[in-house]
Amino acid sequence: MNKLEQLRNKIRNIDEKILKLLNQRALIAKKIGKVKLKYGRDIYSPGQEKKVINEIISKNTGPLKENDIKEIFWTIIQSCRAQQKILSIAYLGPEATFTHLAAIKIFGSANCFIPKETISDIFYEVEKDEVEFGVVPVENTTEGIVTHTLDMFLECDLYICGEIDMQINHCLVSKEKDIKKIKILYSHPQAIAQCKNFIQTKLNNVKIVEISSTAQAAKIVSKKRFAAAIASEVASKIYNLNLLAKNIEDVEENYTRFIVIGKHQTERSGCDKTSIVFSVKDRVGILHDVLASFKKYGINLTKIESRPSKKRPWEYVFFVDFVGHIGDRNVKLAIRELEEKCVFYKFLGSYPAAK
Repeated sequence: MNKLEQLRNKIRNIDEKILKLLNQRALIAKKIGKVKLKYGRDIYSPGQEKKVINEIISKNTGPLKENDIKEIFWTIIQSCRAQQKILSIAYLGPEATFTHLAAIKIFGSANCFIPKETISDIFYEVEKDEVEFGVVPVENTTEGIVTHTLDMFLECDLYICGEIDMQINHCLVSKEKDIKKIKILYSHPQAIAQCKNFIQTKLNNVKIVEISSTAQAAKIVSKKRFAAAIASEVASKIYNLNLLAKNIEDVEENYTRFIVIGKHQTERSGCDKTSIVFSVKDRVGILHDVLASFKKYGINLTKIESRPSKKRPWEYVFFVDFVGHIGDRNVKLAIRELEEKCVFYKFLGSYPAAK
C-alpha cells in the first residue's frame, strides 16, 4: 500500500505540472487571438490545428497510442481556441441531431451553436454573416450524396473550411417501453433509408412519417403515445425517451461526412483535400479531356458527382474532390488547364482531409 501511495503522489505531482502548463498555453492562446483579431485573421484555423496535431503525434514515443494523443490534444486545442473567441456555428437542428454532434466534435462544446431548420438556412446565415460557420452533411456511406448541400454551393459564394467523418449509430426511441405498441415511426428520410432492414422486420405494419431531422423526430415523439423515432442515443436522453433498440442501421460501418462552410479559405495543413465544381460544353470526350489534367499532374481524384445545372434541360455541373491544396504547384497547373476547357468553374475550398 505504501508503494501504491508513492505512485499516486507521483501522478498528483505530474497532474499539477500539466495543469500549470495547460493554463500557460491558454494564456498564450489568448494573446494569439488578440493578434489574429487585430489583423483580421480567422480564429478557427483548421490547417494550423491539423499541423499541431500531426507534429505532436510524430514525437509520441508511447505508451499512449496515436488516437489517445490525438483526442487529448484535440480537446486542448478546442479549449484554447475558446479562450480566443466564442464562435457562432449554425447546424441542422434541433438539438441532438447528428449534425449538431458533428459540430460539437469539430469546434468543441464551449461555442455558440444555433439550430436551423434546413440546409439552405445554414448557407444563408453564413452568407449574411449572421453566424461565422455552418456545419452540414454532404455524404453518407450507405445512402450516398446529400444533393441539397451540393446544390447550395451553386447559389452561395462560400468555402469548405473543414470536414469530419462520423460514424452514425441509429436508435429506436419512444415514450413506450414495448416495441409492439408502436403504430407510427418518425425520422429523417436518410435515417429511414439507412434502417430499412430493421423497419421491415421489426416495424413492418407501422406508418412512416418523414421529418426534417432525427432530433426533430425525437422531439415530436416525446409528446406522443404509440410513436417512435429513429434518432441518436443523445436525443433519447435530451428528450427523455426510452431506448427500445440500439445500432439499428443496416450497415455496421455507417459513416456520414460533414463539412464546415465559411467565408474564408483555409491554409495548407500538409494533408489536404480540394473541392471544385465545373461545367463543360456538350461534345464527345470533353469530360475525359478535362479530367485528364489531373492524371497528367499526378493528382488523385477522390469523388466526382454530377448535378443538374438548373439553368437548361439536360445540362450538368460536376463536383470533384481531389487530394492536394490549391496552393500546390501541380494543383495550380491542373486547374489552369481545366479552366481552359470549362464553360463554368468554381473553387469550393482546400481544407484538411478527414481520416
